[in-house]
Amino acid sequence: MSVLSLAVAQSVSVAGDLPANLARHQHLMRLAAERGVQLLVFPELSLTGYEPQLAAALALVPDSPELQVLRDLARELELTAVVGMPIRLAVDGPVLIGALVLGADGSLAIYSKQHLHAGEERAFVAGSGGAPLSFDGERVALAICADFCHASHVQAAVDAGAGVYAAGVLISEGGYAADSARLQGYAREHGILVLMANHGGPSGGWACAGRSAIWGAQGQLLAAVDGVGEALLIVRGSAGQWQAQVLAVNT
Repeated sequence: MSVLSLAVAQSVSVAGDLPANLARHQHLMRLAAERGVQLLVFPELSLTGYEPQLAAALALVPDSPELQVLRDLARELELTAVVGMPIRLAVDGPVLIGALVLGADGSLAIYSKQHLHAGEERAFVAGSGGAPLSFDGERVALAICADFCHASHVQAAVDAGAGVYAAGVLISEGGYAADSARLQGYAREHGILVLMANHGGPSGGWACAGRSAIWGAQGQLLAAVDGVGEALLIVRGSAGQWQAQVLAVNT
């Protein structure tokens, strides 16, 4: 198995400002590609911010022209990016919390949040998840925030052969201790690599905790961002042997 390079982006979203957030995503994608990253995972609803009250107006179909710039860049950089966006599978369909997988080969895949957080049903409907991604024999399962609160979700990922569980989230200061402990526990229990991409600034009225993190297969913390702000958290390895580093990002 060849060496893989995976990363999470701890990004700061501007509420409802798709052009500004697209620009920041492009910057972070370029920085990741410069360091050989093959897969870059962004936080929940990273392209709009976590703004349920704006979601209906902001939601796009996955192959919307507004997102083509990111798809083109992913292909140019030979980087697969997982970006957060409110989506509709049809123009007049309900709104889902989506993670769009912009493939290094120009492909487009969709993961939609399966388990809504209390209150999200007022703006969104539950989705159906999505298939694990494959990189040189390693399978990567995706999750969006409250998905990981259900042990059955990570169990299904492991049953599907995933050795990596990558979650794009919004975790507040108040919820960080419990949520990070849960993710760390999954790493230890299932012997998998767990990646968590959190917002690096306020979103939707929440004081986000930042502190995006990666845990190894024994549950050990490999690396974490020290607080809020933008950063890349990169992990490299193969066959269960991983090393991680934090790269601070200038705004």
